[in-house]
Amino acid sequence: MDSQLTQNDLQQAHQLLNDYAPAQTAFSALDSHDGEVSAAFADLWAAQNGVTAFGPNKSIWQVAKAELRNELCGEAGFRTKMQDYLKKPGDAATLTGIIIYVVGLTTLPLDPAMATIVVLYLLKFGLNVFCTYTEPEDA
Repeated sequence: MDSQLTQNDLQQAHQLLNDYAPAQTAFSALDSHDGEVSAAFADLWAAQNGVTAFGPNKSIWQVAKAELRNELCGEAGFRTKMQDYLKKPGDAATLTGIIIYVVGLTTLPLDPAMATIVVLYLLKFGLNVFCTYTEPEDA
């Protein structure tokens, strides 16, 4: 699954999260990688946790997505928050609340900037698609 956020995606999110400081860090990382979620997430991860090797065929984004799938997809409260936002897109308070919820919910060491990237990714591709999408099996 492509992990690219378009300029339009980023502009809309930037307008909503203009007053949320951690989002500015996320936008900076996304802008420096032309909206490429995996590269921006890897930069923020490395800044917080150091560079970690996951083998030649895995990135931190792939590992994080697998863990996030396990932790977020079965969580009814998270699904409800996402549905609430989708009913009223453009509600900055609800969007910020989802980001904060992800930080508290996951066992991954995510800071709010990384969680912002995760939430923007989920909003772009849809939670149901994310939760049912499976990575290609290793050959």
